Amino acid sequence: MVRLLMYGCNGYMGQVISSLVAEDPDVKIVAGIDLADNRDNGYPVFTDIQNCDVEADALVDFSTAKALDGILTYCTEKKLPAVLCTTGYSETQLDKIQEASKKVAILKSANMSLGVNTLLKLLQDAAKVLAPAGFDMEVVEKHHRRKLDAPSGTALALADSLNDALGNGYHYVYDRSQVRQKRDDKEIGISALRGGTIVGEHEVIFAGTDEVITLKHTAYSRAIFGKGAVQACKFLAGKEPGFYTMSDVINSEN
Repeated sequence: MVRLLMYGCNGYMGQVISSLVAEDPDVKIVAGIDLADNRDNGYPVFTDIQNCDVEADALVDFSTAKALDGILTYCTEKKLPAVLCTTGYSETQLDKIQEASKKVAILKSANMSLGVNTLLKLLQDAAKVLAPAGFDMEVVEKHHRRKLDAPSGTALALADSLNDALGNGYHYVYDRSQVRQKRDDKEIGISALRGGTIVGEHEVIFAGTDEVITLKHTAYSRAIFGKGAVQACKFLAGKEPGFYTMSDVINSEN
């Protein structure tokens, strides 16, 4: 059985994961970390991670980017693998994650959905065929009105997947409203919409002459991110130091 520390346990996703784990005989949350200790979760909750003295096999984080330094310090000291599900990290923080992965196993993904991460692989195959044939590529993402970052981390990951498949020769365009000029051949357009309670919708459009191909993923519940995070924890427990992604999780199941 994989023993988990749940960082952000009393937030929405922390509670989703707590419910999922309660029904999974192969995983158990042994402790939580949250600034608000206002729920009875059936496991101890620490308001400061440095005070957590519970043995675990992996940590999963669904909190905020501000918590990163404390998480990395704790995990490197304890040699505790970490699954980082938070978005909105700065470039400096991303460098810290890479540095910490030299000492402990870390899995980071902009989106924990197994469906989205499969889409990332499909996009590369499509881009290699369609972009040389003159198809333009656009990424459109939609999220609820409370989401802070735009474009989403997943939208950027989709654009990066296209770019990587084509040799990093493309550039991203986020806003065309201030520039009146024809679209060039090396653009990947990224558009963000915010409203209502949309959980998450990502669409990649390949627009050619007289034909359009669309690959789309729609999340109807944030539970899909929790399921992917639990799978990632099972995968990461016991792994050697290094930087891992959800692609590694998917490939391990094939």
